[in-house]
Amino acid sequence: MTSFKAFRPHISIDVRDIQASVEFYTSLFGQAPTKQRPGYAKFALEQPALNFSLNEREHGASGSLSHLGFEVLSTNEVIAAKERLEASGVTVREEMETTCCYAKQDKIWVSDPDHNAWEIFVVTEADTAVSSDEDGSACCVPSLVQIGEACC
Repeated sequence: MTSFKAFRPHISIDVRDIQASVEFYTSLFGQAPTKQRPGYAKFALEQPALNFSLNEREHGASGSLSHLGFEVLSTNEVIAAKERLEASGVTVREEMETTCCYAKQDKIWVSDPDHNAWEIFVVTEADTAVSSDEDGSACCVPSLVQIGEACC
């Protein structure tokens, strides 16, 4: 059996307000959509390789999506993303030297206009004895209150 070799991951999400979402994702990705039509936008990212699309339509208050994210190579990249997003007016929650999913990580969290949580993180220690910090917080499950409900 041969392994599957994807050109790039694809994520499609439903959004209530296409314009607010395009503004948020333009800030998050640092580039404008490669295609935009009424009720639709597509971002074709080269780094990280990702085909990301938005479809404007109603959906439930919460769906099956937990969160989305990007793993980067250094804490400096996490900090650069934080600074870029904050400069765009996006509310950012920082978690440096946190333990999540049995790994020590430096990360930030943002929430898009439809409350989809995004993390940008670097693993600084690959294996830890615990899955999350001692405060009892759930691993990689940010609350909207922690991130901030208004972003764009």
